[in-house]
Amino acid sequence: MKKTIIAIFAFILFTSMVDFPDAGEIIKKVDENMTSKSQIIESKMIIWGKRNNREVVSKGYAEGNTKSFTEYLSPQREKGTKMLKLEDKLWIYSPETDRTIQLSGHMLRQSVMGSDLSYEDMMESRKLIEMYNAKVLGEETIDGRKTWILELNAKVENVSYEKRKMWIDQERYVPMKEELYAKSGQLLKKTVMSNFKKMGNRWYPTLINYKDMLKDGKGTDFIVLNIKFDEKIPDYIFSKASLKK
Repeated sequence: MKKTIIAIFAFILFTSMVDFPDAGEIIKKVDENMTSKSQIIESKMIIWGKRNNREVVSKGYAEGNTKSFTEYLSPQREKGTKMLKLEDKLWIYSPETDRTIQLSGHMLRQSVMGSDLSYEDMMESRKLIEMYNAKVLGEETIDGRKTWILELNAKVENVSYEKRKMWIDQERYVPMKEELYAKSGQLLKKTVMSNFKKMGNRWYPTLINYKDMLKDGKGTDFIVLNIKFDEKIPDYIFSKASLKK
């Protein structure tokens, strides 16, 4: 018993003496990798079901953290569905009904195309440094790469997740794993990032698995097929008229 107490005390003493880097500087570097002035992305979602899997292909455009437009290209039943985000408003156009509806409030928590992502997840594009205070909890090696373990707590009101825990690659400054929590402390989602590629002066994950912890199953794989950063995007893309074009 005495040896156990000494070992615990020694561990606490050691961790208190470790000179961790500033957490704010870490998430600033993460933001530099994961955000951009503009983005054009072609992607595929594989939604893993109990019996059948679904694949959904889309092309998206984003400018800063206030504008985004997504068009779904396949499967046939989803083809032509479009989403437009301007500031905190989201519109969805359905070719089947030829109608445009605006989602707000609790409706934003609904699943996108039956996936493990919600509309809130897709709308959240602000920088981490703008939304959270961070601290370094420790270190861990994942897939042979050293990571910093960070705890992020919301410093603004309108965030999808009150608390986040992130494992950040110490060399590349990209998240390798993340846990997303509600205000109550309940774990809501887990994400695992992989297949990192060097794109210009940044590293970026081309495979992200999203797992809704309130659902069964293997989650949803989000696969980046092609992505361009800081490209000029025509203004008409981010207009309600573009939903029915």
